[in-house]
Amino acid sequence: MADKIYEYKDENDWFIGDMSGHNSLSYLGDEHKIDDPLFNLNRLLDGVLEIDVLSEEEWRHPRGYRVTVVKLTSEMKLINFVLDMVNEQFGRRLETRQHQGAILLLEEDRLLAVHLPKGGVNTSDFFGKKQSTFGDKLLIATHNEGKVKEFRKMFASLGIEVESLNDYPDLPEVEETGMTFEENARLKAETISKLTGRMVLADDSGLKVDALGGLPGVWSARFSAPEPTDDKNNAKLLHELAMVFEQKDRSAQFHSTLVVAAPNKESLVVAADWPGYIAYEAKGEGGFGYDPLFLVGETGQTAAQLSPEQKNDISHRGLAMKKLMEEFPAWQN
Repeated sequence: MADKIYEYKDENDWFIGDMSGHNSLSYLGDEHKIDDPLFNLNRLLDGVLEIDVLSEEEWRHPRGYRVTVVKLTSEMKLINFVLDMVNEQFGRRLETRQHQGAILLLEEDRLLAVHLPKGGVNTSDFFGKKQSTFGDKLLIATHNEGKVKEFRKMFASLGIEVESLNDYPDLPEVEETGMTFEENARLKAETISKLTGRMVLADDSGLKVDALGGLPGVWSARFSAPEPTDDKNNAKLLHELAMVFEQKDRSAQFHSTLVVAAPNKESLVVAADWPGYIAYEAKGEGGFGYDPLFLVGETGQTAAQLSPEQKNDISHRGLAMKKLMEEFPAWQN
């Protein structure tokens, strides 16, 4: 009996898995055929993950992935689903990266396998001098060093140097006059991109508290205006929830919208939510903003008690970044 059941589900894809198999992918109620996408994906993943020799005990009590596919549109999502299971089970650091339409499987900067789309890719694009439109540097449209630090860690694996508006003191301040996260992220990304002629990534994120009707929302950083600080914002949030005694009634979500803008190009927009609860007191020394008050799901830990690596993997910004990396190659082309 598997100790844990894993599931990924959105409107287009649905996977269910556990770690009690011999590395297998199959459709719900049907076997995959040799020309089916699952056959090639399973062969690719099995070749990366399977050990050469299994003991008799390992054959009787297997610990490989076993995934049932209910719906499949994104092979990238399925691969990441399997790798997340394996990483959690065995403490590995497997990851994917998009490159010119292909999916690269890596572990600690070692290339383990390449999954090609149907019809392959152009060799001059794959091996040539053409670089990602991100280039070697990416300008993040923020002065917030907490955000910059998180983005820097996320982009480090891609070999991309992250800059911020603090490196460009002559650029004007872009007023966040939008009423939604997307409007504000677009304003920042598209305005700075037009001024600099560069590709710019802007993030607008905030905390939505259900008991407060979604506040502080887009006003998260300015919640304790006129002179807001993280400590003052947290104090005001605790004050607003002082009469909300039940933990279940203190539900909240961190939200992040990312916008990538470039001159003469429609912007790329992705968004993600990170559900949790508001604690009764601040805990933890890490993170920034409302992290010391944000309880992560049912773990009892606040976001400020997580390591940067843990937070980046499950946070609203980390989830939005995963979506961004999935959609960027198609947007780029």
